[in-house]
Amino acid sequence: MSTPENGLDKREPGLDKLDQRGAPDQPGVPDQPAAEDLEWRRVHPITPLVRGWAVVGAAIVILGQQSLDGGPRGGLIALVTSEYWWTLFAALAAIALVGWGYSVLAWRMTTFAIGEETVHLRRGILFRQQRHARLDRLQSVDIRQPLVARFFGLCELTLETAGGTDSGVAIGFLKGSDADELRAELLARAAGLKVARKSPVADARSRTTPGTVTAPAGTGVVGAPVPGTQDAGTQDAVEQAGPGLPGAPEPTAPASLEAPQVPVLTVPLGRLIASVVRSGATITLLVWALGVLVVMIATGELAVISASLPAVLGAGGYLFGRLTGEFDFRVAISPDGVRLRHGMLETRSQTIPPGRVQAVRLVQSVLWRGRDWWRVQVNVAGYGGESEEKNSVLLPVGTRDEALTVLSLVLPDLGVDEPRRILDAGLDGDSRAESAYVTAPRRTRILDPVAWRRNGFTVTGRALLLRRGRMVKILDVVPHERTQSLGLSQGPWQRRLGVASFQVHSTEGPVHPEVPHLGADDAARLMADQALRARTARASAGPERWMERQDE
Repeated sequence: MSTPENGLDKREPGLDKLDQRGAPDQPGVPDQPAAEDLEWRRVHPITPLVRGWAVVGAAIVILGQQSLDGGPRGGLIALVTSEYWWTLFAALAAIALVGWGYSVLAWRMTTFAIGEETVHLRRGILFRQQRHARLDRLQSVDIRQPLVARFFGLCELTLETAGGTDSGVAIGFLKGSDADELRAELLARAAGLKVARKSPVADARSRTTPGTVTAPAGTGVVGAPVPGTQDAGTQDAVEQAGPGLPGAPEPTAPASLEAPQVPVLTVPLGRLIASVVRSGATITLLVWALGVLVVMIATGELAVISASLPAVLGAGGYLFGRLTGEFDFRVAISPDGVRLRHGMLETRSQTIPPGRVQAVRLVQSVLWRGRDWWRVQVNVAGYGGESEEKNSVLLPVGTRDEALTVLSLVLPDLGVDEPRRILDAGLDGDSRAESAYVTAPRRTRILDPVAWRRNGFTVTGRALLLRRGRMVKILDVVPHERTQSLGLSQGPWQRRLGVASFQVHSTEGPVHPEVPHLGADDAARLMADQALRARTARASAGPERWMERQDE
């Protein structure tokens, strides 16, 4: 049974017939309809063909390698032109038949259903698995479109809940229009809106039927609050994203359910390429290639190239992945959250609902200093593991104003009168605002001679800001209510100097908020005060379903 901590329920094989109603006396577990009361749907019938290509592609690579290593003289070409040519194609046909046959069985055994509180997914052939994702714990909704699926106009819908790296529920594949409609319905339910009639996702035999969404009385769809760091044009655009105001009459939406969005910014291709060229991976690759060339000239051995090929391919693959994954990066704002769209070979559309970002990092390498470019990353519960790098980028590269604008989308109010001055001080270490930050004492220069002046923190009404680094400047922003736990660490040299490092423990992701080498008294005081601020902020935080009215 699902819990507030993970938002996900996994059942063992053979439990499909059990009653799935949440126990009413168990706190935090919503009352769910029984499984037989739900409308179970299948994904698109072309799904086996899309998934089967992975098996066929792997088989081609393996058979090609084996034929080159152990086949007749002449390799693969000789094998194809010999009298045994049919064995290769027969093997490929058999593997394709088995792969697609298994995919068809998996498609037949995969169904999903949308309840008022939970999304249900059943799958598995030999071992049946049923998963439940609670909508009130929904962290993000992503639409992924791999290269092969794009030829058929299909998408995979992924729901990330607050439960670690394996908490996602993937529903795929669906028609693009059906995926958009299902995403809108899930976000509406997650926000606390009431869906009067479902708009079921069409399978091979069903059609889309009209439906309406009704908000609770006294609420309206509200766009992102006016941020303190946005320019006037972006501020007006964000205000236009919300079609209603609190206290407005009960609104209803037409069948499409899709909330309007207002574009905020797009990353130009030229800037993206220049940022990848000005990266540490590119510099390392060039230095490595130069070193290999020098060694090859000095020794006269061509084997040096083959020995260094894996490292070159690894670095090249990383750079290629950066370019293709962050290609055409677009940021938009809508009533249901921040929307991101990016990708060349595989397109990905992400929607992060309001209040789901756990921590934000603004980072700038020394190679970007002249252009004043910044990269913005976030921690979102449910993201992590292999998808951490692709899913946790809020802005791959942008100017300072763009970075602060994106920050304001997820944290509209810092709770301070002059947010831009505080943020500039965190990004630059501006001496005019040094009094706003508590910094590391001068005696720590022996531990960090380059960046000791930048190590520091400041507290606003809504967030804790931690800054560090000189060659790579980092500013971490953690909303008080998203503080998971706190920690202090002190090595032998730190104990001798009377200093300690302070950490804020966040969900899994690229952001690890910390500030090193604070005075021991300052670090202990910050830990005690931040724990109190976190408890107070969580007590006064809004509901998980952001469209529901809080009890007076």
